[in-house]
Amino acid sequence: MSLLDRKISEVNELLHKKEVTVSDLVDQSLARINEVEDKVKAFITVDEENARAQAKKLDEQIGTDSSNQALFGIPSGIKDNIVTKKLVTTCASKMLENFDPIYNATVMEKLNSKGTVTIGKTNMDEFAMGSTTETSFFHPTYNPWNLDYVPGGSSGGSAAAVAAGEVMFSLGTDTGGSIRQPAAFCGVVGLKPTYGRVSRSGVVAFASSFDQVGPITRTVEDNAAVLEAISGHDDRDSTSIKREIPNYVNSLTGDVRGLKIAVPKEYIGEGVSKESKEAVLAALKVLEGLGATWEEVSLPYSDYGLASYYIVTSSEASSNLARFDGVRYGYRTENPKNLMDLYKKTRSEGFGDEVKRRIMLGTFALSAGYYDAYYKKAQQARALIKQDFDNVLSKYDVVIGPTTPTPAYRMGEMIDDIMTMYAGDLLTIPVNLAGLPAISVPCGYSNGLPLGLQIIGNYFDEETIYRVAHAFEQATNYHEQKPQL
Repeated sequence: MSLLDRKISEVNELLHKKEVTVSDLVDQSLARINEVEDKVKAFITVDEENARAQAKKLDEQIGTDSSNQALFGIPSGIKDNIVTKKLVTTCASKMLENFDPIYNATVMEKLNSKGTVTIGKTNMDEFAMGSTTETSFFHPTYNPWNLDYVPGGSSGGSAAAVAAGEVMFSLGTDTGGSIRQPAAFCGVVGLKPTYGRVSRSGVVAFASSFDQVGPITRTVEDNAAVLEAISGHDDRDSTSIKREIPNYVNSLTGDVRGLKIAVPKEYIGEGVSKESKEAVLAALKVLEGLGATWEEVSLPYSDYGLASYYIVTSSEASSNLARFDGVRYGYRTENPKNLMDLYKKTRSEGFGDEVKRRIMLGTFALSAGYYDAYYKKAQQARALIKQDFDNVLSKYDVVIGPTTPTPAYRMGEMIDDIMTMYAGDLLTIPVNLAGLPAISVPCGYSNGLPLGLQIIGNYFDEETIYRVAHAFEQATNYHEQKPQL
């Protein structure tokens, strides 16, 4: 059994007993990458030299106070829109192909202080815009369960790297489901925290009022440990909330007796596959057997989620991506005739089709004469979606449904069918519009491809989400299944 197949807490214990070293962990991670990466293509950059050097330094600390941390020595993959000092951060775009940052994102500072080892930067949809990791400038990523299928997106590389056993955990970002959807497609655990729980400082912005960093792991316990490490207030992020960080691992009691679950009829209705619906109903039976109860409810404004999400996020993206103009950093076209030519050619050559599509949609929605009709209306719909959740979560502990309407798509199946691909996020998007926390855990299979169960909780109540997810995980064996590469 590979060390990387164990829980983080088990590996931590082996390190403390000096039965293994951090170098052993890094060696196994790099060996696994060497074995499967040509098939999965989860990484854009593998930082072997620095990972080995970091491991040697950490080996010297084993047994000291500094090694007494939950994530000490654990190999990780970092989504390539999270800024890493002296490690190229590309956002999977030609625009930032050679961008070498001079500082770390706050989440990286936190992980480094805990003694984790960054193995490399994982692949993603360009600037986090996409649901399949096929819009990456460098290469697509493939689903470890079946290489003919996508791993989801935009954090597809992060989910595939964990599912393939290349790293023990990874960080992704979630704007409309970009942690939970690939976690569901790849049969791993992915959590999108409450907006403001984790600092966005040093995370390249797509849509600032939506983006949130979160962990992708093989088990709920591992996920809880990583979230605890990266959470906390940050003065460099004006949207970061001052709030005590709970001990999430301690919340994994397995006790859900008396828990009240809401199941929105919109989440198991039209557009949701029979397999996804049946897997969720089976999961609810498991939770019932553990003492929880569930009732069907309605979130009527969810129907407006998709439209309002794409208008608001595209509007924010058109503003955020204006900084990539060829003047200060990033790609720059050769021999422009004048300043306007520099802007036009740099952006048309540096951005891919999906990024251009969203910039144009957002610029249109914000333009004079259309702002009230589109952007303002979308924000009003967003407020109503939040109100829906507030009403339900005032009476129930969690909301449960499928993470995605279907299992993973075939490679190439959705890349030219944009509207259908967008609709694939209809179950995850409302959570981001409301700023709520939610987790995806494996709950079944369809033709050998994983299905995800989405558990949504109240603001800053990740503890309850983890408790429910862990109870379900311990009562089933989906988390023990691994793809055969």
